Amino acid sequence: MFSLSEENYLKAIFHLQKHTTEGVSTNALAEELQTKASSVTDMLKKLSDKDLVIYVKYQGVYLSESGRQTALQIVRKHRLWEVFLVEKLNFSWDEVHDVAEELEHIKSDKLISELDKFLDYPQRDPHGDPIPDAEGNFQVSNKTLLSNLKKGETGTLVGVKDTSSKFLKYLDKNNIALGETIKVLDKEEFDGSMQIKVRGERLNVSPLVTVNIYIKP
Repeated sequence: MFSLSEENYLKAIFHLQKHTTEGVSTNALAEELQTKASSVTDMLKKLSDKDLVIYVKYQGVYLSESGRQTALQIVRKHRLWEVFLVEKLNFSWDEVHDVAEELEHIKSDKLISELDKFLDYPQRDPHGDPIPDAEGNFQVSNKTLLSNLKKGETGTLVGVKDTSSKFLKYLDKNNIALGETIKVLDKEEFDGSMQIKVRGERLNVSPLVTVNIYIKP
């Protein structure tokens, strides 16, 4: 059994590790969790004492196998709750994150197992992220950022990197949703901004948008 704060740290390290081949720095964790570096240091010592993380000097912190499995179960619960909120309670995909942040800390394996069964074992959450199974296994899809596509290339939107309410509302406003086909009509060499085609409509998007949309070519 772990505290809410400990679970939040493990999940944060898990997400930050996906974007680096090195360990996660104290400063990166402090920024992610919006707390002080000194508080991060204290928590990492607690997690280390419980064999959940491994700290490598000058490289940062890594999840141990036990820490990774714990983090995966938290992520599993979070994403299952997001599916439930969207499919069964009519939440929109920009409303579910904060609610799921609270629900993910409910400590009942039976509840999550039954929730998974009730939802017919979904593979992905409303944002396109894979849902780990009870053993921590999940599907890895062949995807890339929209920013990596070249002029004339086409792909299917399979996920978003930025799950903030503001970004998701922007996508909704422009009729950009999971499963939509996106074609790059033009790409600006200067800043990477694009003109894309979605649902037959032309749309100009900024680099900030293209680096937050995952595409399956």
